[in-house]
Amino acid sequence: MATSADPASDRSHRARGAGGATGAYRDRVTRALLPSLRRELDRLVEVLSGVPSGNGTRGTHGPIQRSEGSSLVVVTAPSGGGLTTFLRTLGDRCEDRQEHDPGRHLEAARVQHLVGLPWEGTEPGATLGALSPAPAVGSGGSPLATARSWLAGIEPTGDGWDVVVLLKDGQHADPFTLRTLVSLTRQSGAARVLVVVGWRENGEDHAHASPAAADATGTGTGTGTGTDEDLHDTLVAAADHVVRLPPLEAADVAVLAEQRGLTLPPLQLERLLHHCGGRVRNVVELLGVVAPEDWHEPQLVLPAPPTAARATRAVLRSVDEDARRLVGAVAVLERGDPRAHGVPLGDAGRIGGVDVTAAALEEALRAGLLRRVDELGRRVRTQDALVRQAVLDEIAFADRARLHARAGGVVEDAASVLRHRWFAAPDPDEALAAELEAEASRHARTGAWAVAADLLLLGSRASTDPEAGARRLVGAVDALIGAGDVPQAMQFVPDVETLRETALRNAVLGYLAVVRGRPAEAEHKLGRAWDLVNLRREPDTAALIAQRRVLHGLARCRPREVVEWGDRAVELAPGTPAAVEAAAIRGLALGAEGSVDEALEDYRLMLDRLPHGPVTQRVVMASGWLHLASDDPDRAREELELASSTDHGGGSVRIALWARAWLARVQFLTGDWSDAMGTAAAGLDLAHRSGISLLVPLMEWTRTQVYALRGDWDSAERCARAGDAGARDYEVMRAPAALGRAALCEARADYPGVLRALAPLTQPWARGWVDAPGFWPWADVHANALVLTGRVDDADAFLVRHEQRAAASGHVSASARLCGARGRWHGARGDLDAARESFDRALALLEPLPLTYDRARVCFAYGQTLRRAGRRAQADAVISVARESYAALGARTYVERCDRELAAGGVNVLRVHREFDELTPQEEAVATLVARGRTNREVAAELFLSVKTVQYHLTRTYAKLGVRSRSELAALRSAPTTE
Repeated sequence: MATSADPASDRSHRARGAGGATGAYRDRVTRALLPSLRRELDRLVEVLSGVPSGNGTRGTHGPIQRSEGSSLVVVTAPSGGGLTTFLRTLGDRCEDRQEHDPGRHLEAARVQHLVGLPWEGTEPGATLGALSPAPAVGSGGSPLATARSWLAGIEPTGDGWDVVVLLKDGQHADPFTLRTLVSLTRQSGAARVLVVVGWRENGEDHAHASPAAADATGTGTGTGTGTDEDLHDTLVAAADHVVRLPPLEAADVAVLAEQRGLTLPPLQLERLLHHCGGRVRNVVELLGVVAPEDWHEPQLVLPAPPTAARATRAVLRSVDEDARRLVGAVAVLERGDPRAHGVPLGDAGRIGGVDVTAAALEEALRAGLLRRVDELGRRVRTQDALVRQAVLDEIAFADRARLHARAGGVVEDAASVLRHRWFAAPDPDEALAAELEAEASRHARTGAWAVAADLLLLGSRASTDPEAGARRLVGAVDALIGAGDVPQAMQFVPDVETLRETALRNAVLGYLAVVRGRPAEAEHKLGRAWDLVNLRREPDTAALIAQRRVLHGLARCRPREVVEWGDRAVELAPGTPAAVEAAAIRGLALGAEGSVDEALEDYRLMLDRLPHGPVTQRVVMASGWLHLASDDPDRAREELELASSTDHGGGSVRIALWARAWLARVQFLTGDWSDAMGTAAAGLDLAHRSGISLLVPLMEWTRTQVYALRGDWDSAERCARAGDAGARDYEVMRAPAALGRAALCEARADYPGVLRALAPLTQPWARGWVDAPGFWPWADVHANALVLTGRVDDADAFLVRHEQRAAASGHVSASARLCGARGRWHGARGDLDAARESFDRALALLEPLPLTYDRARVCFAYGQTLRRAGRRAQADAVISVARESYAALGARTYVERCDRELAAGGVNVLRVHREFDELTPQEEAVATLVARGRTNREVAAELFLSVKTVQYHLTRTYAKLGVRSRSELAALRSAPTTE
């Protein structure tokens, strides 16, 4: 990709002029623009070309609308953020005359390219000299007069933009030029002029931004010597559209790597992206600096990109010695404790050998080398990862070692002391390795897996004993998985697989297979681990394997297996984190087997006994999940919110993900759909970053259901696909995948599709946990679909089994949902009294529960049943309640269905829209759905009618409207009405 520092490419672009791009050049530029930047460009071009955008593009002042006259666009990005290539490609789109793809290019009679140069910034109108025709800028001229004079020479074409002016590096342009360009877009007239100003916002680049800009442009200022400081804000305020280019994404980095023949592991993509601050130039430079083979080194230390390193060196040379030593000490302290929230200034002064005077601190802060992290300014950090690495690279190895040695005697945290000792040691040291392992074990016992992993990795590298080093490496991978850093753990798998087969090695590989959602691999590895372990000599390892079998059993939805392995883990190593987690999950299995009270009492005792910290996160999450399953959503919300935080001193991301998935379900069921979508989206982001694929379907279930109920079919389908799971996946993935797909089909009134989606849950594997009342609410959905597809006898047999289990457990919401489905069944058989009794009981059971969505579902089914039985006034009242509930939830899909029901009932029909005034309300409802492409069977299912009744109404409709086919009916419906 051509970056902003590609002068040869830039010269080539300017030399081409406005006569049109060649196909080869066009293809090259199209390939060069990265996916995230291409999305921004597509949105802008769609708006400016007048083609509607489905991407929700927004400008500074709200939704972007196409301007009929001239227009000003400001495109901003930090230095190295891809702005040059973005503008170059926009120019190419303006000159692309391909008619077959409107919306991908701009119609422009002429394109003018301007470049702001810093040494011309003091010369009024200097940048305008490249315009054609050249504007006359006299000594007494004004920007407005100059703009009017230039516009007078433009002949309108009446098609598209008459002139497009692209200004690159607007921050360096002279103020007169900028004011003139703004004035061009503010004059009324026949000519339509589009001005696009590219502006590098270096104000946020701090230490390396201004020097980096100087390296590329020859000036040390970020805004150009002649530009007023307030001109940027004025320009943005005057703009019709403001596009702020986003930071790079991992997909962009992958494209940049592929262009250089590199295939980077996912972990390195993320590390490179984070290290480079999302800047194109930084990424490109590092891809060229780091040797290709080094990218597969798990513990690769990324250097500072050359431009940023030069900039930081220049700034370091510009500050005095005390400030320089202070910055170096802060960088060393951060290296020793990367998770610390800032560095105490006192510690930095002691290891740097300087008195931290206000002057030295202010100089480092003003230069952008350091930043404060607390209100009092007593803790600081280096400005960012690039500055920190550049500073460390500037310190000689021996000097760095001495600073680390001093730091080891200053800092108080035991883990940090050991890290500094490791950095200070030039050679492997088995004694130090043993200390690192012991400290890691202490952190692991509290559930601080991230810290434990870091210490064990250092210990493995400090080892002189190969067997001990291998043990520490395996332990480090295990801790990385526990901390939710699966991508980094995967980097070490090739090394782990070359080690001698041991019980611990197989337990760790099995654990990795579980969180990645690979049941067959997990079964094999964990089985081998149990075969190899010596219960008498290795009780802790045996307990760890048992706990991993508990996780495996949970993912397989096998409660009895969970209980048995949980008991073994507790018996083998009571009080260890493995035993605590096994006991927590064991409680869920007891709840699935019907012993909810016993499980909740066990949780209460465990929480009373355990110290507060990461280990209790597991118990709180399990308790919240069980409270959700046992009809206490308020308590579930409280506990799951607590467990969903990742701020647990390096606790388990995996547990936080479980908590977020079930918290989203609590929020959905209680009507807080916006919160549910936010929770699920945040959980998905964390799941993808952590590499824990096991829980993706659980998150996508909620998103699919909300999107479907809101009528956003494309988003719902996308989420359903993202959360899909097959027969080879874990059952805990297959169940929510089926429920999400069923929710989408039900919202579309595709009841055969509901049955297809839920078919996996009718198989023998689901008879235990998945069928347990309260855990997976699917039985009423399946029974409802059976009734609406005419399989009334099958629905009865299915309902009986689930009704008996719900009654035996005394589960309220499960019984209420099944009563609603039973009411449907009675209604289909024509027994209105029994149907009323079932629906009324369902509503009575739901009354004390805050389950807004379930109450709306029951009311809707109740109303449909009453309307089918001819009780239209009563049906109207009940469906109106359902409509109000759905409207409050934002369930547009069901609001529309309620409106059709109300119209079909014929009561108070004036309040709903009538498509065909000649028809009865029932006929209109049928005709409307048929005209929208629904089959007779689909119409029957949605309106809760028989297919024969639908055919009857349709025949009468044809006769009344004088049409003979469904296509004619659809054409009549879409024809404009006349008065």
